Amino acid sequence: MARVKRGTIKTKRRKHILEHTKGFRWGRKNKLRLAREALLHAWTYAYRDRRVKKREKRRLWQTQISAAVKNLGLSYSKFIHLLKQKNIQLDRKILSLLANEHPEVFNKIVEEVREK
Repeated sequence: MARVKRGTIKTKRRKHILEHTKGFRWGRKNKLRLAREALLHAWTYAYRDRRVKKREKRRLWQTQISAAVKNLGLSYSKFIHLLKQKNIQLDRKILSLLANEHPEVFNKIVEEVREK
């Protein structure tokens, strides 16, 4: 077999890792071993926190809906239950948006839900 010189591949791999560590502090931005370790953690946290972000947004929407519904004399859980009974399929993101930016529309939805 022919001899394989690895210089270009090695440089390319090192360059790829160091490009991704731009902005890191201390040796983690320019020392390969430290940079590789830092990226391992950074990418793990990034993957995890993309899911955490979704969780936190949903909690925020629930809190906003709860506050808006409480002013109208209803609890959050009862409101969501009534929505499901009436087969009104608005997700929490939209309900929270309506509660904050268009309270008159949100009030109409609550009144619609309350009617029996």
